[in-house]
Amino acid sequence: MANQYDLAGRVAVVTGGAQGIGRAVASRLAQSGARVALWDRDTPLAEKTAAEISPKGSVFAVNCDVTDFASVTAATAATAKAAGRIDILVNNAGISGPNATVADYPVEDWNRVIDLDLNGVFHGCKAVVPGMVAQGYGRIVNVASIAGKEGNPNAAAYSAAKAGVIALTKSLGKELAGQDIAVNCVTPAAARTAIFDQMKQEHIDYMLSKIPRARFVLVEEIAAMVAFLVSAENSFTTGAVFDLSGGRATY
Repeated sequence: MANQYDLAGRVAVVTGGAQGIGRAVASRLAQSGARVALWDRDTPLAEKTAAEISPKGSVFAVNCDVTDFASVTAATAATAKAAGRIDILVNNAGISGPNATVADYPVEDWNRVIDLDLNGVFHGCKAVVPGMVAQGYGRIVNVASIAGKEGNPNAAAYSAAKAGVIALTKSLGKELAGQDIAVNCVTPAAARTAIFDQMKQEHIDYMLSKIPRARFVLVEEIAAMVAFLVSAENSFTTGAVFDLSGGRATY
């Protein structure tokens, strides 16, 4: 039986919530009593996911492209209109990009990864934080990566973007530390999701070889940690990095 955190009455946003880590987080938060908005640019898939999760709680889909700030502000307004407020933001949407050396990395792919994996997190925070400040409460979790701590070869864009997410988390956490708004991030090792489809097999093998637990993290394990971080019980820690790397990083 999974630990339960009381999220009754809370409204949560999960970006990239239609599949993978986002879906697992959304399911866990709904099961804990939150009303969950799945922000995703794949609206049909998000609606399908919402319907599948709904037996566990209240879940609805909102079209959103996190790389477009106008789209993010529109999604913020739509969510607030539908649910009344936003208490929880989980910035999860992301891509891995191609595997290539820096010298061979296509500039357009670099920009695409940075835009989604880093700028998308900034857009979400920028749009949602004012409402959290006005209501005097909020919980934000940014999904970074072990790559942001250590830097994976042949994945410079992804590593750089996730390192930026870690630094953004620390900065925003300090900015909001005087209020009941906690901002933290998690740094998982790779999980078997659709993101693997973007990677070469040798890169997947490299990542697995670096994990002392000798397996990939489960999306449910990530969701369990996020569930605590977005709860009211996480009332002191902010601007922190929570490791989910299976022993790869001990710092």
